[in-house]
Amino acid sequence: MSLLTWIILFCLLGGILSVIAAASFLLLPGVVRSRVLPHFVSFAIGALLGAAFLALLPHALSAPGIDDPHDITMVILLGIMGFFMLEKMVLWRHCHSEVCEAHVPAEHNHQASGTLVLIGDGLHNFVDGILIAAAFMVDVELGIVTALAVAAHEIPQEVGDFAILLQSGFSRGRAFFFNVLASLTTVVGGVLAYFTLSSVTQIVPYILAIAASSFIYVAMADLLPGLHKRTQLSETVKQLILIAAGVVIIFIAHSTLH
Repeated sequence: MSLLTWIILFCLLGGILSVIAAASFLLLPGVVRSRVLPHFVSFAIGALLGAAFLALLPHALSAPGIDDPHDITMVILLGIMGFFMLEKMVLWRHCHSEVCEAHVPAEHNHQASGTLVLIGDGLHNFVDGILIAAAFMVDVELGIVTALAVAAHEIPQEVGDFAILLQSGFSRGRAFFFNVLASLTTVVGGVLAYFTLSSVTQIVPYILAIAASSFIYVAMADLLPGLHKRTQLSETVKQLILIAAGVVIIFIAHSTLH
C-alpha cells in the first residue's frame, strides 16, 4: 500500500471506528457502562504514555538534523502549556464520564453546548490526523502505534461526547451522524499533513514532539485525575494493571512491527 493509503486507513481507525465503538458502548445498560468505562480510561492512559515515551519521543530525539535534544524537550514543554490553554478555552476538552463539569449545559443553552462539543471534537480530530500522518512519514510502524494510541483514548472521549449531545437534545441518530462527521476531520488533517509535510520533512520531528506532549497532557491532566476518585485498594490495583497493560500493548506492537 502507498503511504497515503496507510494514513487514510489509520486516520479512519482513530476516528470513525472509535465513534462506532463508543455508540455501541452506549447501548449497554447504564450500570454496566459506569463499571466498564473507568477500565477503558486506565488502559488508555497506559497506551498514551507508552506511545509517547516508547515510540514518539525516541524517534523525535534520534531524527536526522536534531543535534540538540533540548530543542525537542522545549517543544514538548510548550506543547503541554499550549494544550492547557486550549482546554481552558474549551476547544480541546476530553470528557470521560457521562456527566462532565465542563460540558454540563445550562438549561437554556443545551443545543449551543452540544454544538460547541462538536466543534471542539472536530478540531481535536483534525490535529490527531496531522499527528498520525507525521508519524507515518517517519516510519509506518510508528504511524500504526500512534494511531492505536489515538484510538485507545478516543473511545472513552466519544462516549462522553455522545452523552453530552444526548443531554443537549440530540436524538441518538443525529448524535451518531454528527460525531461521525466530526471524526472525518481526522482524515482531512492526515491528508493535508501528508501533502504539506512531504516538502518540509525537517519539521516532522517537532510534530512528533507535539504529538508526545498531546498524549502526555491528555493522560496526566484529563484521564489520570478521574482515577483518583476511586480510592479502594482493589480499584487501585486494577488501575495499575490496566495502565501497565496499555504500556505493554504499545511496547509489543512497536517491537513486533519493527
